[in-house]
Amino acid sequence: MTNFNKLLITYCDPDCTQDEITIPYHLRDTPITKKWIQRVKLAQKLKYPIDDPARFYGFGTIEEQINKALDDINCLIKKLNTWIKLDFQLKSVTDQDTLNQLHHVFEIEHGLLDKKDPDPLFKQNLCDLNLLVHRCESIARGAHPRHVVTYFGLPKTEVLDSTDYQYFESKITFGSVYINYVEIGKTLYDLMLDNDRYIQPEAFQPFCHYSADFVVRFWNDPNTNLSSNLQNYYIEHQNFFQSLGYSWSDLSRSIGSVPIADLDYAGNILKDLETRQFVKAVDFS
Repeated sequence: MTNFNKLLITYCDPDCTQDEITIPYHLRDTPITKKWIQRVKLAQKLKYPIDDPARFYGFGTIEEQINKALDDINCLIKKLNTWIKLDFQLKSVTDQDTLNQLHHVFEIEHGLLDKKDPDPLFKQNLCDLNLLVHRCESIARGAHPRHVVTYFGLPKTEVLDSTDYQYFESKITFGSVYINYVEIGKTLYDLMLDNDRYIQPEAFQPFCHYSADFVVRFWNDPNTNLSSNLQNYYIEHQNFFQSLGYSWSDLSRSIGSVPIADLDYAGNILKDLETRQFVKAVDFS
């Protein structure tokens, strides 16, 4: 496979009527980066489209983001009543308990990774529910700007090698690109953050599989206390984790995310993306 140095993402407005812009990201020279590139190339070869090219977070005023997220998720709950009975609505993006209940609906009805095959329209609505739950959580936790690119149809067959875990980083760096979490379930970090009392044991899924999916984050966070906070949470709930066969040594390998590229752009990326929140193309050079 040809060696690449750059990830090139072309952005435009949703109608593709405004001047597009191609932003370069410098690829990290790691084995996991090369394996991720192979998955992207495979998704493109098999003609899997990007699921939601406009999946951007943290842009616009907080009020605008809150109102749209609540409208969207409550409208979707009404649609889901075609298949299942959901007798509640979300009144605030900070209502984590209701968000946990909704995420539990997604876990149960959708099934874990590649384990169930519900009606296609129902499945799509369940996936939308999952995304909207995470959008609400994102707003409640600071509305940090980022965008996510996923190829949902590409089978999630690839797992990290033991040597890949050395590339996890707990810190978040402005403009860096990270492999996206593709499991159906929650990580140790999610459990700590969500205080989820609905999740079933089998829905605890540490970061193991990877795909072509990725996220570009536009903020900085050193996360200096992340490891110690997670270890404290593990100790408090160690009977649960040990019953599933996980030691702290196992779980501490996948704290944070795997970076694969870094922004290589002298312009004002946030300003340039204000009117270009649509991923038109993903390429490499």
